[in-house]
Amino acid sequence: MKTELSDWGLIDYAEAWRCQTDCFDALVEAKQAGREYANRIVVCQHPPVYTLGRSGKPSNMLLGEEQLKRIGATLFHIDRGGDITFHGPGQLVCYPILNLEDFSLGLRDYIHVLEEAVIRTCASYGIEAGRLEKATGVWLEAHSPRARKICAIGVRSSHFVTMHGLALNVQTDLRYFSYIHPCGFVDKGVTSMQKELGREVDFEEVKSRLCAELLSLLGA
Repeated sequence: MKTELSDWGLIDYAEAWRCQTDCFDALVEAKQAGREYANRIVVCQHPPVYTLGRSGKPSNMLLGEEQLKRIGATLFHIDRGGDITFHGPGQLVCYPILNLEDFSLGLRDYIHVLEEAVIRTCASYGIEAGRLEKATGVWLEAHSPRARKICAIGVRSSHFVTMHGLALNVQTDLRYFSYIHPCGFVDKGVTSMQKELGREVDFEEVKSRLCAELLSLLGA
């Protein structure tokens, strides 16, 4: 069983979605045909874009089409779980395309692995992060009035094969989150590693640490 790392750099969301779907379909097809395949972990960044998941409410997008154009952003309705979120430069996006059966994981355990990889990456910078019950993702001071999300998670799984994944705010422009109710929440904030640390963070270093943690947790 191989697990390959791919870095797509800064890539338009539509192109990344198409490439993800191609990888996902190829893995499902190979798995069903009994052919050899590789699991894949993709990392990238996107130009400013909002994505609304299957269970998302359009009302959580606070801007109309013309207003989106003015801030240089786009909106996509997509096939992952979760509500609305933002992707943009300075945010580390990770799309694992995996056959969960290779790792003896169910979907809930897999999401726990994604969260844990981010929690450990944050801890390596001295940022204490954790989980919030009934709210997928990674949070700071989760059970306090100052609860704020540092990483959104939304996954699609079919035939035990995954796509979509996580979005960790490293040095993201957080102003873009003011135009939505992030992940459907109206009473919780959003933060980034840069904001919490009060300094610039080496994006490539964060990427390396997150991939290492994820591979370790998967036993890959």
